[in-house]
Amino acid sequence: MVDWDERYRRGEHILVEPLPLLVRVADTLAPGCALDLACGTGRHAIFLAERGWQVRAVDASRVGIELMLARARERGVSVDARIADLERGEFIIEPEAYDLICVCYYLQRDLFPQIRAGTRIGGIVVAVIHLIDDSAEAQPMNPAFLLRPGEPQSRVSGLGDPARL
Repeated sequence: MVDWDERYRRGEHILVEPLPLLVRVADTLAPGCALDLACGTGRHAIFLAERGWQVRAVDASRVGIELMLARARERGVSVDARIADLERGEFIIEPEAYDLICVCYYLQRDLFPQIRAGTRIGGIVVAVIHLIDDSAEAQPMNPAFLLRPGEPQSRVSGLGDPARL
């Protein structure tokens, strides 16, 4: 297991700008309740909170959560932060609780049913997950954390319009 606390202490992987996909999607939605899974240092949670969303953010890294909360205070926003290891089931996604669920650069296949159940009718899921890529330019990555061709469609069936995901 990667020691994310140590990485964050060293200043690694501390990003502040949200992914353009999330920005585009959020710009089309009225603020509601959002969940940021595997939030790291909270760039997406803070972005959403600044736009009026009520945000719950979950990550296993205590250091990542502390960095997010400090930045949220600096920006004058509130985020409901939870330190929980998703792989150990320390956080359960409440059914029909969220208008927006985002999960970026984190793949835990057994969470997809909870994500589906946790999204309110009319809600949306923004998932940014690496795909298996055999091209020479792709960096080697652990295939366990990569989606296979066609897998995104099978994983999100029942979530709504896949073009909006």
